[in-house]
Amino acid sequence: MNVIITGGAGFIGSHLVDFLLQKGHHVTVIDNLSTGHIKNLNHAKKQPNFQFIEADIRWIGSWKELFQSVDWVFHLAALADIIPSIEKPRDYFEVNVQGTLNVLEACRQANIKKIIYSASSSCYGIPSQYPTPETAPLDPQYPYALTKSLGEQLVMHWARLYQLPALSLRLFNVFGSRARTTGSYGAVFGVFLAQKLHKKPYTVVGDGQQTRDFTYVDDVVQAFYLAANSSLSNNIFNVGSSGHYTIESLINLLEGPRIYIPKRPGEPDCTFADVTKIEKQLGWKAKIPFQEGVKKILENIDEFQQAPLWDPAGIEQATSVWFQYLQK
Repeated sequence: MNVIITGGAGFIGSHLVDFLLQKGHHVTVIDNLSTGHIKNLNHAKKQPNFQFIEADIRWIGSWKELFQSVDWVFHLAALADIIPSIEKPRDYFEVNVQGTLNVLEACRQANIKKIIYSASSSCYGIPSQYPTPETAPLDPQYPYALTKSLGEQLVMHWARLYQLPALSLRLFNVFGSRARTTGSYGAVFGVFLAQKLHKKPYTVVGDGQQTRDFTYVDDVVQAFYLAANSSLSNNIFNVGSSGHYTIESLINLLEGPRIYIPKRPGEPDCTFADVTKIEKQLGWKAKIPFQEGVKKILENIDEFQQAPLWDPAGIEQATSVWFQYLQK
C-alpha cells in the first residue's frame, strides 16, 4: 500500500512508520516537527520506500498533492497536553480541527481507500460508566479534549456524507518508548521517568489510587493496522488494554520514594475502556501486559534524559491555569 502518516515523527506515529515499513508498505510522513522529532525516524530514513515531508496541515499547500494515488491515510498530527490547550485554545483549534478538515478534503479529493483517525479517550471527560463504552456521553473538560472530539466528528461526518471510508480509534493512555517529553507538564511516564533518572521522588497526584488504562504502543499500532485493513467504515472504536492500573502500582514497578501533591479538577479517577466492540468487529485485543510494557520502557529510559524535571513547586506553578479554569 501507499500510505501517508500525518504526525509520523511523533510518539505513536513513528512506531506505526516502523511497523508499516516492515510490512513492505510505501510510507510518506507529513510532520511540521513542532512536537515530533526527526530522530524518531532514524530507522525509517534508511528505507528506500520512505519519504519525509516537513509541512503544516493547518495550511493547504503542496503537501496536498501527495494524497494522489495513496491507499491509506493515518491522521495522527495533533497538538496534545491539557495546560497549553487552556492557555492557547486557538492553536489547538487550528491544528486539531482545521488541520483535520484539510486532511479530510485532501483524502476526499484523492479518493483514498481509508483514513484512520487517532482520537482521544479524553472526549469522555469524567465517565459515569466503567468500563466506558463508545456509546458513553461525550463531555470534554478542556480544549485539547474538545478539539480532538470535534476532529472525530468531522471524520465521521465526511464518512457519512461523502462516503469517505473512515474509522476513528479512541486511544486510552498510550505509553512506550519515544513518548513525548515536551516542556509542558503532561503525561505521567515523562514526569516519573525523569524523576527516576535524577533520583528524585515521584510526584503523585492525589492519593495515587486513581487508575489508568495504560495501553502499550505496539498494541495500539496493531489496532491501526487492523482498522486500515478492515472493510468497515463510519465507525468508532475504543483502544485500551482490557485493564486499569493504579498510579501507586506504577510507582511500585518503577521503585523509589514518592511525595503527594493536590488532586486536580477535570481529571477522572479512572480511565477504563470497554473494548468489546473492537474485539468483536476487528479481532483486536491488547497483548502486552502492563508490567511487561513498563519493563520495556525502562530498557529505554535514557530517552528521558532531556525530559523536564518536575518538583511540587514547579508543578504548582505550571498547573495554575488548570485549577483556575477547571475548578468546579
